[in-house]
Amino acid sequence: MAACDTASAHDAEKTLVETVSVPGLQSPGEIIVDQWGIPHIYANSERDAFFLQGWNAARDRLWQIDLWRKRGLGLLSASFGPAYVEQDRALRSFLYRGDMAAEWAAYGKGSRASMDAFVAGVNAYVARVKADLKMLPIEFRISESEPETWSSEDVVRIRSHGLTRNITSEVARARVACVAGLDADALRKKLEPATKPTIPEGLDPCSIPADVLRNYVLATQPVVFSKDKTKISMDSMEDYQTRLAELEERLQNSGSNNWAISPSRTTTGRPILANDPHRDIEMPSLRYIAHLSAPGFDVIGAGEPALPGISIGHNGTIAFGLTIFRTDQEDLYVYELDPANHDRYRYKDGFETMRTVVEEIPVKGEAARRAELKFTRHGPVIYVDESNHRAFAMRSTWFEPGASAYFGSANYMKSKSFPEFRRAMETWGSPSENQVYADVKGNIGWVVGGHAPIRPNWDGLMPVPGDGRYEWAGLRPGSELPSLYVASVVASPRNKAETLNTG
Repeated sequence: MAACDTASAHDAEKTLVETVSVPGLQSPGEIIVDQWGIPHIYANSERDAFFLQGWNAARDRLWQIDLWRKRGLGLLSASFGPAYVEQDRALRSFLYRGDMAAEWAAYGKGSRASMDAFVAGVNAYVARVKADLKMLPIEFRISESEPETWSSEDVVRIRSHGLTRNITSEVARARVACVAGLDADALRKKLEPATKPTIPEGLDPCSIPADVLRNYVLATQPVVFSKDKTKISMDSMEDYQTRLAELEERLQNSGSNNWAISPSRTTTGRPILANDPHRDIEMPSLRYIAHLSAPGFDVIGAGEPALPGISIGHNGTIAFGLTIFRTDQEDLYVYELDPANHDRYRYKDGFETMRTVVEEIPVKGEAARRAELKFTRHGPVIYVDESNHRAFAMRSTWFEPGASAYFGSANYMKSKSFPEFRRAMETWGSPSENQVYADVKGNIGWVVGGHAPIRPNWDGLMPVPGDGRYEWAGLRPGSELPSLYVASVVASPRNKAETLNTG
């Protein structure tokens, strides 16, 4: 494999060429890094293109993606010590624990192969660094940690990095209803379209504890490095309320926009697609731009640093861009526990026993901790109110097959037409998205993708009893989600339908 780092496209003297032998690469490939730092990856097969994408992502972002993996799997304590045990415990509750055959099938043909190749590339670079510790990024040296080996299953099982939805608002609405009545919640949150929430039958809004989302907040917060343990965990109500407020502020103040314009409305006679997904500004960025080229396969744009493929970009025939579509993908369930056995919760005419999963959390410099995780039929138990014999669990589309955030792009990035793109988006799981579309023929379109629960007898705006009265009736088929297609018409009159804006 040859890697060329080009400082300037017009200055050959500044071009650096490095030839590297990489175990696992099936045939020679080339990575050309342009003057903007974007890698252009040329391979003799799709498999090798994804392998080199993984290898180069590790070369550029090893600390970032290794930390992403450790956080997602609940392995922070193994590298950074006992201060992270509680966060690890919380993170493990939100892993995908379903059938892996259904998980891989949900992403479409070739998705498993692309992930296997990408992970092999990451691991090849990790092996190179471990063989020559002088190459280890400085963050590992400062933290006295090392990068770890990846597996494909671990990558897709991670769910906690997906954007959150409305469970924080459900809890806030219940607590406002408890102290001031449900109408007062309109002052906290304006609902669009205008909706009048109702308190679900059987729910006492005052039964929701103030810190019921503690484990949820721990699992969704970023990794914090501090000698002050309280800044890492949440040992006080004040810590919890501060972190919850930060999470809610991110949810309420984030926004994105994307749009596509038909050729009849442009001076070039070609469509224009623009995409501006507003995410936190970080260093390094949470996006990673790359160009992948192999026989029959060519795509360029931005993806997630720890995933194969491109989620925002174009493949020479179609262009695509995404922003968030605010589907309600989360519910909080409230259970009445058996006073004699808090592992049993009331369901319909009897009691069901929670499923218990026991795991060992390795801890740097200390003995491993035992983590006992509880699950109901709806999802992980995130809080137990021992004195009032209540438990609270979260149901989310995160735990459905195909909900690994952004990996669904493996299914649509090779599409060559709007019908292909539309079909590929029907299996998109998480996070729920607006996707805008344009192609070289001048056609534009819009597709909504994402798991959308069907709630036959409630609006999803408040917590509900977990006794069987409030069950999802499956997920809405992707073919039923909104979409719009505007075919190109030469010299067509300008009209509103030719501009699609989902911002």
